[in-house]
Amino acid sequence: MAAGVSAQASVHPTAVLGKEVHVGPFAVVAEGAVVGDRVTLYPGAYVGKGAEVGEDSVLHPRVTLYEGGRIGKRVLLHAGCVIGSDGFGFAPTPQGYRKIPQVGIVEIGDDVEIGANTTVDRAALGVTRIGPGTKLDNLIQVGHNVEIGRDTVIAALVGIAGSARIGNRVMIGGQAGVAGHLEVGDGVMLGAKSGVAVSLSAKEHRAWSGVPAMPHRTWLKMVTLLPRLPELFRRVTRLEGGKPADGEE
Repeated sequence: MAAGVSAQASVHPTAVLGKEVHVGPFAVVAEGAVVGDRVTLYPGAYVGKGAEVGEDSVLHPRVTLYEGGRIGKRVLLHAGCVIGSDGFGFAPTPQGYRKIPQVGIVEIGDDVEIGANTTVDRAALGVTRIGPGTKLDNLIQVGHNVEIGRDTVIAALVGIAGSARIGNRVMIGGQAGVAGHLEVGDGVMLGAKSGVAVSLSAKEHRAWSGVPAMPHRTWLKMVTLLPRLPELFRRVTRLEGGKPADGEE
């Protein structure tokens, strides 16, 4: 991509652009933003007020980096990513739900890749953080104040609720969910469609699966037994001298 700023782009006079930056048509670099050397902003990308983008990073079309967000070096954000939108924070009142201001930021470390249409919410206070080398697939939701460690990989459609902590070198399969304020420790492998309702540690078991998440071998035994349950129920009923309930034959 050739360096230069499109005549159809909008770059605020106070924004700082590094060397050999490409700013495509209809991209916006807002007041006080800092864009490092050799960054590529594809058409329609938005870098908000006071945000920072590290050198050699790429923001694909329609990526939105909200105010104050910080992106490290060599970060790749695919189309439609939203970094720094408000966290889901509301307080119940007699008049209905009142919005809790979300005044923190998002920090993304070096060498992170985030897939299309993934959203990372800003912290209510402090920082939502994604560590260096971590890779996120498409359509992932990362809640406010979540912290994800380094070199973690997360597949599509995962939801991580607010203030959860995901360790280093964690692997999370597609459509898994992690409840808020829990911890998934370093090195944990979480199977697809798992539901994390308590904190997990690789010191107990490395691989976890199921809802609620349990040791993977336990889950395998359970799913093996499930198809046999109707027949086992009939056999137990007969052994006890009873008769299977209606519809169980």
